[in-house]
Amino acid sequence: GGNQAVSVARAGVRSAMIGAVGDDDFGRALLDNLERCGVDSRFVRIAAGAGSGMSVAIFDDGGDYGAVIVSGSNLTLGEKDIAAATEMVAQTAVLLLQNEVPEAANIAAARAVRRHGGRIVLNAAPARKLTGELIALTDIVIVNAIEAEFLAGIPVVDTLEGAAEAARMLIKSYPAAIVTAGGEGVVYCDRDGQAFALAAIPVKVVSTHGAGDEFVGAFAAGLARGHQVEAAIAAANAAAALLVATPERERERPETGGRLRR
Repeated sequence: GGNQAVSVARAGVRSAMIGAVGDDDFGRALLDNLERCGVDSRFVRIAAGAGSGMSVAIFDDGGDYGAVIVSGSNLTLGEKDIAAATEMVAQTAVLLLQNEVPEAANIAAARAVRRHGGRIVLNAAPARKLTGELIALTDIVIVNAIEAEFLAGIPVVDTLEGAAEAARMLIKSYPAAIVTAGGEGVVYCDRDGQAFALAAIPVKVVSTHGAGDEFVGAFAAGLARGHQVEAAIAAANAAAALLVATPERERERPETGGRLRR
């Protein structure tokens, strides 16, 4: 969730994170980066004896990538961490969750934010089976093509038509669903009958690494600003396009808002 928290801060919205990093140089560097990028990291704990969670990106010649995920300290996050951040949780307009941490922690955070009237957005990545309680607490689920195939149980979601079909399947469980389809674009669908697709903005792609995090963070920032869903998705679509057209080394510059290095 670190890169998503940075994306929220880059959009000019107050951003805070509850998490755990490893008791290692990498963990301390992650905390330093969060602070440098303007993310409130008071409730990011150093997990004694644990290594930092990370993903190792593997690129192809076209700039697309896959990732190997090492959970590490992320698995130490629990309900006590959520309880320690009660005051911050009470002020949360939009809670952004990922599947990188134990589901019990996500449920505890979602319950607390829901009590105070906040919205819950679940980026269901990496894909895994979820309990009914977390699904019931979620207002909007966001998935990419691979995650959509897993959760919706249908093959081939890497087109807008496939993404739309997956979104229609997902709203049988969730009130609203966003399915991203890489260079094709993004689809939204909800139980109130609203549905639309946005094509990806044509850019010269340097690297797709981080595009998903940028999209999710920018979308959450839009919701926190009070934007309607379609406007928030359009802004997130633009933010992701800008990111994939920017060389990795340029993303670290202060004027681009910075990113956590993985």
